[in-house]
Amino acid sequence: MYSSNLSGFVLAVISSAFIGSSFIIKKKGLQRASRNGPRASVGGYGYLLQPLWWVGMITMIVGEIANFVAYIYAPAVLVTPLGALSIIVSAVLAHFMLKEKLQKMGILGCFLCIVGSIVIVLHAPQERPLNSVQEIWQLAIQPAFILYTASIMAVTLFLILYCAPRYGHTNIFVYIGICSIIGSLTVMSVKAIGIAIKLTLEGSNQAVYFQTWIFATVAVSCIITQLNYLNMALDNFNTAVVSPIYYALFTSFTILASAIMFKDYSGQSISSITSELCGFITVLSGTAVLHCTREPDPPVTTDLHSPLSPKVSWYIQGNGEPRKQKDEDGSPFNLITVIRQDHFK
Repeated sequence: MYSSNLSGFVLAVISSAFIGSSFIIKKKGLQRASRNGPRASVGGYGYLLQPLWWVGMITMIVGEIANFVAYIYAPAVLVTPLGALSIIVSAVLAHFMLKEKLQKMGILGCFLCIVGSIVIVLHAPQERPLNSVQEIWQLAIQPAFILYTASIMAVTLFLILYCAPRYGHTNIFVYIGICSIIGSLTVMSVKAIGIAIKLTLEGSNQAVYFQTWIFATVAVSCIITQLNYLNMALDNFNTAVVSPIYYALFTSFTILASAIMFKDYSGQSISSITSELCGFITVLSGTAVLHCTREPDPPVTTDLHSPLSPKVSWYIQGNGEPRKQKDEDGSPFNLITVIRQDHFK
């Protein structure tokens, strides 16, 4: 392993430990907040008053800072896949703190994640030296990366404006898809900012270039969007399901974005690229095993203001008390409100 990659590896491991813990702490905070007001998934922001949620947020920030520094010393194709370690931390803590049972196959999934991460670390490419933000900017305005950026922004807007209001509460891929796609741009911007800070500390001030501030603006905007939709995903779905799916999609998009922008695989042998891809597939297999062996969240009980189930109808009896109405064969009607005429006589 290259010496710079070793530094990035250590920081990525530390980052994973903090980020994996933050999922659980924030989930606990969201659960407490939902007892006193609207859930985050329906637009509630009561979790902002929960100290436990803020502890989770601070834990995540510490992890992200370590991750931020890791990107300075190692390529994204090394740092990002190591996020699988946060899934292991999250799954183990969820087993003890959230009572989300970890099955024996889930332990196998954790093992696969560790093996895949080791393979990735051993075959990761060396970081390409960059001497200014202007060099990074030239990489960012390549036609291939501009096409990638335009494509994912179009998909993101479609998910936010059309899919999220309709399917966000029932389809886990909507919220996580938004986080993952936007996350690939976050990583590219954060890496640019990290290199700018490193060069500035070495005596070459990068704050004088407008490109630095463009990268900073993009990073902040993307991070805020990610946090918002990640909270919605955590509030709607099992933590042990959110974590691996988020990891798989986020890592895939980030590796793709990094390969297009920074050309990480340029100059690597076919065997090294193949080994790294096999390691990534092994990690994805581990996350899939974790996903398949976790217990789903219990269904959320709807209140009087929630839409009725499409298979349940109600009618009002003479005394004003509602009850379910069914067909003669015992199956419920489709959604319809049946009001007895004699109720108004």
